[in-house]
Formats: sequence, structure tokens, C-alpha cells
Amino acid sequence: MRIPILKLRQYLLVTIQWELDDQTAIQFQEDLLRKIHETGAKGIVIDLTSVDIIDSFIAKVIGDVVSMSSLMGAKVVLTGIQPAVAITLVDLGIHLNDVPTAIDLEKGLDKLQQELGE
Repeated sequence: MRIPILKLRQYLLVTIQWELDDQTAIQFQEDLLRKIHETGAKGIVIDLTSVDIIDSFIAKVIGDVVSMSSLMGAKVVLTGIQPAVAITLVDLGIHLNDVPTAIDLEKGLDKLQQELGE
């Protein structure tokens, strides 16, 4: 299964609706980077509200997606991070200090516009 990536103006919106397995996570990473390249997106909101738990591999992929998106010129905002996901990311040393976060998708889009000075 592929995670849908929606384009809204110069932004990409991603809502992960199920727990990720390794193959889906890698496919998502590739799809998102391709979509950034194709659209020239300036910002991405990744909503993790439906993700209750992640393992070390998925945590690494999320960290990598943020770094790779930044290298391609797109700012990432993470939304809806559940407590267990936050704990796992910190425990595994996935540093997302410079990554803006928001409680939900709507506030994430507002935060992204603010980060991009729009």
C-alpha cells in the first residue's frame, strides 16, 4: 500500500493512516522525494496522528525523510505525534530539534506557512 501525498498550492500534505511496515516506509520515502522533485514543493506537513507506535527502523526513516526533504529545499512540519512515538524518537536519538511540530494538520499547515514567512 502506498501513502497518499496530496499537493495543495506549493505544499505537500501527508496523512499516515496506519502503522508503517518497513516496505511501506521505504516506498513512502521514495514517493515523497520524487513528489518534492516533480512539484518543487516548498513545504511538507506529515501528519502522524494515526500512528500509535513505531520501531527503530521507522523512526530512522522519519528522521531521514525530514533530512532528505530539507536537502531538497522543502521545510517539514510534523503533526499529531503520539506520546509513544515521541518517546521512541528521543530514546533512539533521532534528533528533530529544528523540526517544527503542531498538534494537528490544520495547525501544522499554519505553522508551515509561518516558517516559510507566508
